[in-house]
Amino acid sequence: MFRSFFLSRRWALWAWGGLLVLVALVFITVQQTVKLNAWYGEFYDLLQKPEQAGGLEKFWGFMLQFAWIAFPFMLLRSMETYLASHFAFRWRQALTEVYLPRWKATDATVEGASQRIQEDCMRFARQTENLGLGLVRALLTLVSFIPILWALSAGMAIAWLQFEGSLFWVALVTAVGGTVISWFVGIRLPGLEYNNQKTEAALRKDLVFAEDERSRMDLPTVLELFMGVRLNNFRLFNHYAYFHLWSNLYSQMMVIFPFLLMGPSLFTGLITLGVIQQVSNAFGKVNDAFSYLIERWTDITELRSIYKRLSEFEKALA
Repeated sequence: MFRSFFLSRRWALWAWGGLLVLVALVFITVQQTVKLNAWYGEFYDLLQKPEQAGGLEKFWGFMLQFAWIAFPFMLLRSMETYLASHFAFRWRQALTEVYLPRWKATDATVEGASQRIQEDCMRFARQTENLGLGLVRALLTLVSFIPILWALSAGMAIAWLQFEGSLFWVALVTAVGGTVISWFVGIRLPGLEYNNQKTEAALRKDLVFAEDERSRMDLPTVLELFMGVRLNNFRLFNHYAYFHLWSNLYSQMMVIFPFLLMGPSLFTGLITLGVIQQVSNAFGKVNDAFSYLIERWTDITELRSIYKRLSEFEKALA
């Protein structure tokens, strides 16, 4: 799956050159978010004291600064999305061009072979690119925002959290705890996703045969296959229901958590409104990066099932 793209001379430019450009774009956009975080501090300090001399002129100056940060950010993210789409499709093309001749040359019967070539290759390339870039973004975010969050911990008013880098350690503990809980909550999802793709492939195979020749369709068999799809989907719905309940609960808790930590410092005069906004944003960035597995668990689950199906396909073609 990886060798057909990254170790191919034909695709070397797209594989390694495209990857390098994508990582560079991710790095630049992360640096833009760092600039935006600094802008938050100064801007909200101005809003806290709007009556200061030259306040209106400073306000419009901040609007101009925001434009200089935000518009390049949007342009770069759009370029990243466009390039990532081409990168994923060329990876899919490399997989397809490797699998098709091998499938044609073998006499082995592979369940759902057409789906694995047409759909699984596409989803594997797309999800791997998406999750890979997301992981790079999370790592670069940690490198950029951990020093900021560490320095902002000096304004902590809660007595038992008054130690060096307290906000960083709180973000780490909450993210690790959330990830562990998510693993337990979603432990059955990969197997259910794999079974879902397997039952859908079996149903699709019979329907394709029936499309070519209606007389070959055994209606009771097709309906039985559909009931298998129905049962597995209902199991997925149930398991995703409580996983999403936990995921949404965790996300909403992390929105308010920085304000619970730093609110007392604001009202005791240790920090300004701008600092609490910086803390909220930096804490959110660091916690999101640490919580990457939680946020992308469903995508990771899907990718694991696709990888398993393609691995089985490659073994059958060997």
